[in-house]
Amino acid sequence: MVISCWRKRGKSGESPALSRNCEATRPDFQVGRQSERPPCLFDEDRFLNSSIKQLRPALSVLLGGLTLALAGSPALAHHPFAMPEGGQMTWLQGLLSGIGHPLLGPDHLLFLVAIALVSWERPRRWLLPMLALGLIGSGVAQVVPLSESLTPWAEAAVSLTLVLEGLVILGRLPLITLLPAIALHGYLLGGTIVGAEPTPLLAYGLGLLVAQGALLLAATSLSRELQGWLGERNRQLLAAVWIGIGSAFAWSILIP
Repeated sequence: MVISCWRKRGKSGESPALSRNCEATRPDFQVGRQSERPPCLFDEDRFLNSSIKQLRPALSVLLGGLTLALAGSPALAHHPFAMPEGGQMTWLQGLLSGIGHPLLGPDHLLFLVAIALVSWERPRRWLLPMLALGLIGSGVAQVVPLSESLTPWAEAAVSLTLVLEGLVILGRLPLITLLPAIALHGYLLGGTIVGAEPTPLLAYGLGLLVAQGALLLAATSLSRELQGWLGERNRQLLAAVWIGIGSAFAWSILIP
């Protein structure tokens, strides 16, 4: 085909239309360029992306179900690892108890994890206010301890903060609502070490700072990536799961 094009050019001169036809039909023999491959019959990347996209709703439901199954029941005011109460704790026990409480208490843990589902404009901007209010709540518990008769109601209120958080994720409540909620979490966490000596008390506060700070930092850092992967529909689905878990926790406390 290339030879015939050159023959026609040699006889009648180069024609613009003929030149375009020749350029469009002749093979590409230019140095450094490769001829285009025929389209692939099976696009593996597209197949994987479409499969993952279709599985996202199922993964969201599975995540919510596993969370509910692992949670079991809301956290009570007991120290992790069968540690002694506040007055008998050592510095190391206070530190480990402070780290363990937000991690082993399902209502506290779920509240901090779901921060990643909230639509913040600048997620990192909220990190320090939330962490500070949580620690302030723990400090208030040392000055104004919770009465024994009010403990079930306080624990139910903490569980209901998951409902509040789900409504924030759905856009039904303002973001600022999460600040008093995390202060309430801090208040209940601080009440577990009322009456301790100053050394284990400070160690417990340090443990809370480390555990809550790490969780909040991870949640705010991964917020945009996680929501982009989940999509708006699955984010709302998980918000509904959180509302159901919080309601179930509160019901199990108030109606044994």
